[in-house]
Amino acid sequence: MRVSRGVVLALGIPALLILTAVTTVAQSSPTPTGGGSQASGATVLPGDPSKGETLYAQNCASCHGAGLEGGIGPSLNPIEKLPGVSDPLSPAFLIEIITSGRQPQPGDPRSTQMPAKGGNLSLTDQDVKNLAAYIIDQNRRGEPPLSPGELAKRTILWVSIGIIAMIFITYLLSAYNMRWIARRAAARRR
Repeated sequence: MRVSRGVVLALGIPALLILTAVTTVAQSSPTPTGGGSQASGATVLPGDPSKGETLYAQNCASCHGAGLEGGIGPSLNPIEKLPGVSDPLSPAFLIEIITSGRQPQPGDPRSTQMPAKGGNLSLTDQDVKNLAAYIIDQNRRGEPPLSPGELAKRTILWVSIGIIAMIFITYLLSAYNMRWIARRAAARRR
């Protein structure tokens, strides 16, 4: 009877953990592709992203990072959410921010000033549209980050799997130890 219970535990618990992990990964797979109009390309780009890439490297990378990851200025891929802005990837919003700049927000220590046209007033309206197109295009191409809820679900899953595995290993070790202690006690009695 002990052997069959041990075999069931030894095979059943890892199988349950693997099925749980596979199910969770399968359920979370559609999330990145279901990103709505941003991922599907429903919004028409305001300019040429390839020209925008060159302009970005010359004018914006020093503050926003070579890969749009942020630095002195905020991250542009994924683009940081701003209070009161429903769609930070809206072409009109990006063109306005690039053209007019942005003042630091009082009470927000992460908020920094952005000069109009990134400090290069010789940028044309078409250059600004190309920059906006590049930022939008990079956000569409990049893999979106996990939402806080999805990240929490995955963290809870893997922590739970780790805890269950530790309990299982502890059970196996304690069963082995109890048999070893019983054998030692029987050997002393002889």
